[in-house]
Amino acid sequence: MSRPNTGSEPDPWRAPIIVAQIPEAGLHRELEASAGERQAMAGLAGLREILSAHASFDVVPKSGGRVQVTGLVRARVGQTCVVTLDPIESEIDEEVDLTFAPEAEARRLADLIEEGQDDEEPPEVIDPPEAIVNGIIDLGRLATDALFLAIDPYPRKPGVVFEAEVTAPDPEDHPFAVLKALQDGKKKGE
Repeated sequence: MSRPNTGSEPDPWRAPIIVAQIPEAGLHRELEASAGERQAMAGLAGLREILSAHASFDVVPKSGGRVQVTGLVRARVGQTCVVTLDPIESEIDEEVDLTFAPEAEARRLADLIEEGQDDEEPPEVIDPPEAIVNGIIDLGRLATDALFLAIDPYPRKPGVVFEAEVTAPDPEDHPFAVLKALQDGKKKGE
């Protein structure tokens, strides 16, 4: 998953899980972003504000060092209507279902999937697993990415419709009007 702003900014919402410490039965985590974390995330996403951000994850180990993370990210974000420029609030409910794999395996699988995409018509687009970096999965980063991907880039107030001003084109205003004027001037001067 990529971030809207991938500079050197640190991740504002962090909740690292050490993969080696995940019990065989898995674990459940509830996360709530603090006011400071929400403010930093809003700045990264170009939002007016993030009023609330909550994530609920189930983390289950799988064979081969893989980890399955499922859950839900909920947030309330303050945006600006692209039509009226009025402040509006939007609700986000984004489901998460990702597989993580050790970094080397994730890279190898991504390469295999990319090679398979060279076919004329791939049967189905397969996402490679996310990489487990340094033995850690950051659930805060995962929640932030899910939230950012769910944000409507063109929010509108309910019922508002953009209506472009329609004007009839001037028949004398076209790309070749200058050439026509030159040609007409030549004919008059003949």
